[in-house]
Amino acid sequence: MRFPRATRHCQDANRRASYEHTEFTFLGFTFRTRSAVRKDGRVFRSFLPAISGEALRRISSEVRTWRLHHRTSLTEAGLARFINPIIRGWMAYYGAFYQSALYPLLERVIAYVMRWMRKKFKRLRGRKKVQTAWNRAVARRPRFFAQWAWTTHAPRVW
Repeated sequence: MRFPRATRHCQDANRRASYEHTEFTFLGFTFRTRSAVRKDGRVFRSFLPAISGEALRRISSEVRTWRLHHRTSLTEAGLARFINPIIRGWMAYYGAFYQSALYPLLERVIAYVMRWMRKKFKRLRGRKKVQTAWNRAVARRPRFFAQWAWTTHAPRVW
């Protein structure tokens, strides 16, 4: 499989002229102009890869098919054994470049785990109680779920 020729003629900060190609998708990554930070802290624009929208939609639909909130028979360890290898694989492959593009997906997985907690433990049905339990679990076991390595943020909508 050959790398697309469009990389030679794509617009970025160093090529200010107008070019026919502004982005392309290859192996699940979309290459386009994105913001980056130099070692001295200055922000610049460059032609960088990140997970493609199509790959993100495919992964999101797979996460929805897991129906985690209905797996209340699983323990926390069982749930982690189920999702961690898959999440780690996605993080290793798609997170190699521009890992912040994966944060919305990882937060969505966290939302599904929080929904699982609320269904499994009746005492955690309220938002404040589940949020307190969530913060306590993250502090106690910071690497229990694979996605906690990059983000532990509990999204507002769950």
